[in-house]
Amino acid sequence: MFWAHKIADEVERRYADKIKSGEPIVVRDEKTASGKVHVGSLRSASLHAITADVLRSRGVNVNFWFEINDFDPMDGIPSYLDEAEYKKYMGVPLCNIPSPEAGFDNLAELYGQEYVKVLEQVGFGASVYRASELYRSGVMNDLIKQALEKRDLIREIYYRISKSEKPADWYPINVICEKCGNLSATKVTGFDGENVTYECSSDTIDWAEGCGHSGEMSPFDGNAKFPWKLDWPAKFVAKGIDFEGGGKDHYTKGGSRQVAEAICREVFEHEPPYGVFNEFFLVGGKKMSSSKGNAATAKEMAHILPPHILRLLLLKTPINRQISFDPEGDAIPILFDDYDRLAEKYWSGVEDDDTQLFKFIHLPDERGEFPQRFLPRFSQVAFLVQMPHMDIYEEVAKMKEGELTDLDIAELDMRAKYAKQWLREYADGKFIFELQDSLPEIAGTLTEEQKVSVSKLADKISETDTLDGQQLHELIHEVKDESGLSPKEFFSTIYKLFLGKESGPKVGWFLSTLDRDFIVNRLRLK
Repeated sequence: MFWAHKIADEVERRYADKIKSGEPIVVRDEKTASGKVHVGSLRSASLHAITADVLRSRGVNVNFWFEINDFDPMDGIPSYLDEAEYKKYMGVPLCNIPSPEAGFDNLAELYGQEYVKVLEQVGFGASVYRASELYRSGVMNDLIKQALEKRDLIREIYYRISKSEKPADWYPINVICEKCGNLSATKVTGFDGENVTYECSSDTIDWAEGCGHSGEMSPFDGNAKFPWKLDWPAKFVAKGIDFEGGGKDHYTKGGSRQVAEAICREVFEHEPPYGVFNEFFLVGGKKMSSSKGNAATAKEMAHILPPHILRLLLLKTPINRQISFDPEGDAIPILFDDYDRLAEKYWSGVEDDDTQLFKFIHLPDERGEFPQRFLPRFSQVAFLVQMPHMDIYEEVAKMKEGELTDLDIAELDMRAKYAKQWLREYADGKFIFELQDSLPEIAGTLTEEQKVSVSKLADKISETDTLDGQQLHELIHEVKDESGLSPKEFFSTIYKLFLGKESGPKVGWFLSTLDRDFIVNRLRLK
């Protein structure tokens, strides 16, 4: 069963009465907009967006919310920002920090809107709101009051669930200093039911500088903010959430999810939403080279993959299993091959988990009959776009063994566009090919056995009437079997002569695109 169907089944089971009444099932996701959003956040986005999508496909009324968390304090300065300029904002709410680029109200809007555009591009769009709006609107006021009045219970929950011990004078809130605007540097020292007293000090936390001000203020209407383990359950209540998961790190024993659920039930007297965890998304297990872009950001991943292929990457692996993706390797060609396999299965009339996945990797407005078209292998398209002597449309028509339709051409153009992009920005050198105009130096490394074998191949090719890929394939394998060379030794010989490297595309198909005299002369080391 497609993993999202299992989650949707459980949502329907838990909230059967609510669904029956026609009330919307509320799904929520959020991201703190403190910098360029890492691609791993798309894993959480896919969990929530596809669960909402599946529920809607079943006729369930769904409200899907996405929060740009702009009310968290800046607790680190990204490497691409001027540290000298932004150091003074450490501890200040993100919505109160100026944007490094013109056209945005604040730093959180710059990165938050960038991420929302990616979500819309990949079909994960939701109703967007901001955390600052939630606090400033007064929606959080009663929850803040409850938390302040039950601070001893919260301290007990922290210790019971996570063994985190808070001092007796701890209050579960930070206020924004009236004098300097810092959030993290403040410490609440008292609450009289309406107002809090507080101090703003550099001793409060290591990385934020306080101004030394002491004062009294209302903690309501956006003047204060919960710490994360209280902020999360408060939003469960404030937005009436029915389904919200989170990263695997939040679901560890004693982690923030367990604390949030206990606070939701015991402090706010509200049943927490159903949720599951999503595993991590690794980009080749390493940070990408800055000289080749940065596929570790959601924006860049949406740039190098078309929406349906990015959705395939995110959805094909069960949400509780890790994704490891390396655009410098063969992951992108393999993704396209995976798509082609799913498409052929769907077009053949099969109905199974694969064909369910195939439907949901397309945007909702694309889910019609999925018109059949010819799907040239991405790896072959990537080779063709590097061969200026070849007409890509003619070569693909040969592969199809028929004239290309408008749909075929549109598919080919799309694949050619992303192939060029991949080759230009990410592909490893082994995927870069250039037909050698003259005999390359590497030909000097050939053994006598290799030279004899390609000379025999030249003789056979010179005697043939036509040069089609299948005929060349058979000739090549015939000579290979007679040569006594291993397949690797034999085929690398041909690649060295024509491409100057030890690997390449399918030899028969590749040679069929070249002039006969050119092939024969090169095989004879001319």
